Amino acid sequence: MRSDSLAFRLVAGAALWSVVALVVGGLILSAIFRNSVERSFDGRLDVLLDSLIATTEVDAAGQLVRARELSETRFDLAYSGWYWQVSPLTARPALRSRSLFDQSLDLAPGRGAGRNDFGLKVFDVLGPEDQRLRVAERRVTLPDYDVRVSFAVAGDRSEIDAEIQGFNTWLFAAMAAMGAGLIVALLIQVRFGLRPLERVRLALAQIRSGQTTKLEGEFPSEIEPLADELNRLLDGNREVLERARTHVGNLAHALKTPLSVLTNEARAHDDPFGETVDRVAGQMREQIDHHLARARMAASANVLGVNTPVAPVLTRICRALERIHADRGLALSVDCPETTGFRGEAQDLEEVAGNLVDNACKWAASRVVLTVTAGEARNGRAFFMLAVEDDGPGLPEEARKTVLKRGARLDETKPGSGLGLSIVTEIAELYGGELRLETSKMGGLRAELYLPASAD
Repeated sequence: MRSDSLAFRLVAGAALWSVVALVVGGLILSAIFRNSVERSFDGRLDVLLDSLIATTEVDAAGQLVRARELSETRFDLAYSGWYWQVSPLTARPALRSRSLFDQSLDLAPGRGAGRNDFGLKVFDVLGPEDQRLRVAERRVTLPDYDVRVSFAVAGDRSEIDAEIQGFNTWLFAAMAAMGAGLIVALLIQVRFGLRPLERVRLALAQIRSGQTTKLEGEFPSEIEPLADELNRLLDGNREVLERARTHVGNLAHALKTPLSVLTNEARAHDDPFGETVDRVAGQMREQIDHHLARARMAASANVLGVNTPVAPVLTRICRALERIHADRGLALSVDCPETTGFRGEAQDLEEVAGNLVDNACKWAASRVVLTVTAGEARNGRAFFMLAVEDDGPGLPEEARKTVLKRGARLDETKPGSGLGLSIVTEIAELYGGELRLETSKMGGLRAELYLPASAD
């Protein structure tokens, strides 16, 4: 998935939002659980504190005494983490649990803590051996005792922390699993949701390769207007091309008729002026043919939805030229896969292939071989190579560039205007291909023509 794709943006955006929501939700749940555990722990401390107050009395000598011990056995184990302390708010002796041993609870850190409506204050302190303690403290005035007394019960906070840590571990695992599940669900949803766009892409590829001429099939309501507009665009493109071809044909007819009249009139005058007019008119006809053909090719080179099978075209050309050169006994052979297609107009393929094969027949001694193979890809497009070889005298390397120039001829004894190979080059370039001239293994010239291939 590319970073600039629509699917990546949808998945990344949704995944980011999901991660943020899960993190915030996890923090809120953790805070709620922490508060719940602390309230539960504080409730236990409050119950023990009430029991401590209820079981503390004043004896006949006016001293604080314990009527009975609390039910929590950890108050009797030294430094167990559970402690109680009864401290008069004067310098009088305080009572402490056995678990405190020779220590006492430092209640000074709780001075800034607030009391609830029942006079209860809850805060955290460090106890013996640096234990983290949670303390519940209340001040009470006992009967027959003239000094207010501070009652405090402390519990080991590590129990709270361990419970919270365990919950957070499971919460993190659950949130991670949920996040992974959400991302997988997002990927599936995006893939499923964007599948119609993939169908549109494949349909456009089929149109571009000539397999079909319009977008077909049913699309979701959100994409159906796009498909309809693309079909209208394709129809409009074809109409424009048809009008352009019609105009080109009309222009050719409008110009050739006066030129024919001019040529006939010039030939009727057997003088230098008539010869000059005839020659210039011929050049004008040649220029018109060339540029009108180029305009037609430029209009059709990138037309969508055109696919021409290559093998039948080459077979027709070879049969025609075999009959033309029957007196020379030339043998023409074609090796072309049936599935190879030309992404362009049939007449353009006939033009370039006909010129190459005709040129090979003019110079061949006895054989002309046509071979079609898959060519190198260019700019993401598939190309095929048409190789035309003959067993003639060949062409020196320094002369190959010369013959590709428009109107260039190396041998005036051969018929033709010298435009054949230059026209082939121009048509190939219009289609994004090229013409290369090499030396054939048969001894003659090997012309390699690269043209865009349509999909199988």
